Amino acid sequence: MNTQRPNHGVRSGRYVPRPPASSRGSRRGRIAGAVAVLAVAAVLLWGLTTIAIGPAVNRLVFSLAESNPSLLHMSPVAGIVRDQLGSHLSDPAGTDPVVVHFTVPLGATASDVARELAQAGLVRDPFAVTYLVITEGLSGNIEAGAYDLSATMTPQAILARLQQAPVKTVTVQLREGLRIEQITAYLETLPLKMDVRAFYDLAMHPPASIISAYPFLSTLPAGHSLEGFLGAGTFDVYQDVTPDQLLRDLLDQWQTEIGMGPVQAAEKAGRNFYQVLSLASLVEQEARVESERPLIAGVYANRLTRGMPLDADPTVIYGWDTVQLDKMPFEQWQKYVFWNALANPGNVKLPKNLQGFQTYANTGMIPGPICTPSLASIQAALNPDTKTDYLYFLAKNDGSYTHAFSRTYAEQLMNMRKYGYIG
Repeated sequence: MNTQRPNHGVRSGRYVPRPPASSRGSRRGRIAGAVAVLAVAAVLLWGLTTIAIGPAVNRLVFSLAESNPSLLHMSPVAGIVRDQLGSHLSDPAGTDPVVVHFTVPLGATASDVARELAQAGLVRDPFAVTYLVITEGLSGNIEAGAYDLSATMTPQAILARLQQAPVKTVTVQLREGLRIEQITAYLETLPLKMDVRAFYDLAMHPPASIISAYPFLSTLPAGHSLEGFLGAGTFDVYQDVTPDQLLRDLLDQWQTEIGMGPVQAAEKAGRNFYQVLSLASLVEQEARVESERPLIAGVYANRLTRGMPLDADPTVIYGWDTVQLDKMPFEQWQKYVFWNALANPGNVKLPKNLQGFQTYANTGMIPGPICTPSLASIQAALNPDTKTDYLYFLAKNDGSYTHAFSRTYAEQLMNMRKYGYIG
């Protein structure tokens, strides 16, 4: 589980607007385009023979072109639309010079870009942008990527900027199963201008302003870190992204991928979601095969029900790593090897504040999550397979990444001999 996920979310390459329906080979598109052309021709002819209702004709032509921008290739239509747009083609959207970070996604159409520019308050009329792209032959010249724009720029200036090299962004790739210190150590290796230590401090001691912004954080006990709630995925961020913004990006991702569904499911079942998340983080560290997640969750649930220690290596390793990191300079964390197996985890002594993670010596659930679990692990923790009555499991060490499960310690000993743990 330590392999980075492939980067499927990087925005790169050249933005190429989708061709109009009339050139896409679609019979429906060709018919619609032909109908629109005929409609415009009829309207223009009508307008020429009925001069008195010229303004009405202009508005009708404008409406037809707005719904079918390919009509702007017709000179009479382009002229009418230009007159109707007026100052929207040349005037800035506002007077606020604050820089706005704007991103053109790969594969976006001219209309997509225009609509997003308007929603960002960077242009007054999205159709003005579409008009300029088509009539000035800019299709295919807009680069996908991130840009720094402002409302004081004219539409022409904005389009000129979108044809230049985009602002350099940094791709942040985070998989499930990482603890906060791993995320922090990884961020230290990236060409960010951000104060990574400040990011770490925010994640470890989230202020009320962040907690109150995310409903799912209402389950977070007072004084606890955001461990378990930092979403996984691929993020393209600006080099000067702030610690607060990056943290919110990760929380936004958790909200998108996990959301309130599991929280509400836990509450409906009368369970503490934070404890569910803690169990899920343990499952995330143990499971390698999807089908085994409910079984592993079931083992720990059965042990908790019987008042047995969890005997979970990952929790002890989490505590051990925490102790070692505390001894190291922050800047050296990127060199630390996380989650290394311990020869005798049951013999590891942890300080008082980490005693709850020594699950060979203590009973009950661990104090909190040890990493960010996946949705699959959360679902397994919500619905553990306890009917098997399994109380033990161990890795088979045969390259299958699967585990051998057992109901009694005698069966566990047999499996230990079978898979080479003891002679």
